[in-house]
Amino acid sequence: MFKTTIGKIIGIFLGLMVLMVIASASFVGGVFFDQQVLQTKTQEVAVPAGTVQNFQLFVDAWNTVQKQYVDRSAVDNTQMMYGAISGMVDSLGDTGHSRFLTPDMLKEQNTVINGSFEGIGAEVQLNKDNNVVIVAPYSGSPAQKAGVMPGDIILKVDGIDVTGQSLNAVVSRILGPAGTQVQLSLENPTTKEIRVVTITRARITIINVTWSMVPGTTVADVHLAGFSSGVTKQLQSVLESIKAQGATGLILDLRNNPGGLLNESIGVASQFLKDGNVLQEKDAQGKIKNDPVEPGGVATDIPMVVLINQGTASAAEIVSGALQDAGRATLIGETTFGTGTVLSTFNLSSNSALLLATQEWLTPKGRVIWHKGIAPDQTVTLPANVVGLYADVQPFTADQVQSTQDAQFLQALKTLATPAK
Repeated sequence: MFKTTIGKIIGIFLGLMVLMVIASASFVGGVFFDQQVLQTKTQEVAVPAGTVQNFQLFVDAWNTVQKQYVDRSAVDNTQMMYGAISGMVDSLGDTGHSRFLTPDMLKEQNTVINGSFEGIGAEVQLNKDNNVVIVAPYSGSPAQKAGVMPGDIILKVDGIDVTGQSLNAVVSRILGPAGTQVQLSLENPTTKEIRVVTITRARITIINVTWSMVPGTTVADVHLAGFSSGVTKQLQSVLESIKAQGATGLILDLRNNPGGLLNESIGVASQFLKDGNVLQEKDAQGKIKNDPVEPGGVATDIPMVVLINQGTASAAEIVSGALQDAGRATLIGETTFGTGTVLSTFNLSSNSALLLATQEWLTPKGRVIWHKGIAPDQTVTLPANVVGLYADVQPFTADQVQSTQDAQFLQALKTLATPAK
C-alpha cells in the first residue's frame, strides 16, 4: 500500500529533477511575475535516501484527512494536493517569488505573453507578512479605474477573509471571465484606511508603448506599460518617430510597470546605452554572468529622465538600474518594488508547474535589487489622490500639462530643461 501510494506522488513531489532544459521566455498573466522561463522535462525517479520517512508522514496525514475529517464536502483531492505542493514551496521562505502554479494560473501565463489576458489587470505578490499586496495596476485596466493603488493589501475577496492565505488561493478567487465582477477589500499600508472596491473583469489588451510630445516643449514622453513579447521593436519604432520630430529630451515613464520578459528588458535598455552591461545574473553557487548591451540602440545620446515608483518592478527595475549605473539617465520618483530573481518554470503533471528562483539579478555595478528596489536620484512623491500624467494613445493637450498635479512628471520636465553641469 505504502509503495503504491508513494509511486503515485513521486512524479509530483520530485518532478523538478531536471533532465533537459530548453531556454524560453514568458511571464505570468493577470498576476504578473518576472522570470526567464526554463521549460523542463521530467521523469520519475526513486525516493531519495533518507526521505522515505517524510513521505510516509505525508501519506499518513493524507489518509487521516480522507478518513476522519468531518466536513466531507470539503475533502477535495485536487485542492489538497495543490495545497501540499504550495506549502512545500512556501517552506523555502522565498516569499512572493517561488511558487506553485495551478493549471488555471499556468494557462494565464501562456496567454499573457502575447499582451492579452482576462482579469482585473493588476500584478500581486506576497509581502513579508504573508499578505497579498498589489504591485501595480496596469494603465487603463479595470483595477486602475477602480482606484486600486500599488501597495494596497488585499484583505477580502468577495467578502471572504484572505489574510494569511497563499498567493495561489487569493489569485484563484480574483481570477474570472471577462464581464464578471469581483469585490476587493483593500487596506492602504500607510494610512491603514480600508476601502471596498467592485471591479468588473475584462479582456485586457496591453498597449506596451505609448508616447506624446509635451506641448510647448521639445520633450517626448514615452510610457512603457509592460515588457511582454515584442516591446523592444515597438519602442525602436517609437524612438525613430521621436527623433524625426526633433525631440531634445526624453521622459521614460516606468511607473506602475510590473515588468515581464528578461530578454525584452535587455533589448529596451540597449536602446539607450552604447556599451557595457544591462545586468548581472548570479546563480546558486555565486557565479556571476554578465548580460551585455545589445548593439544598435537608436537613442543613445538624447538627454533623458526615468520616472519610477513603488509599482515599478522586475524588468522595469532592470532597465532603471542599468541606466542609473551607466549615468545615462536621472531617476525621479520613489524607490521601486524590489523584485530581483530569475524564476525558472518546471512543468509538472496535470498541466501545473513550479516557479523556482534559480538566479538573482543585480545591476551592472552589482547592486542588489531583491527586496531593496532601486532608489531614485531625486525623490518626489505623489499624494494618494493624485493620478500620474501618462502618455496614452491620444497626445497630451496643453491643458493637461498645465493643470496636472503630477509632481514627478513636472520635475522631469524641469530637470531636462536645466543644462547639465
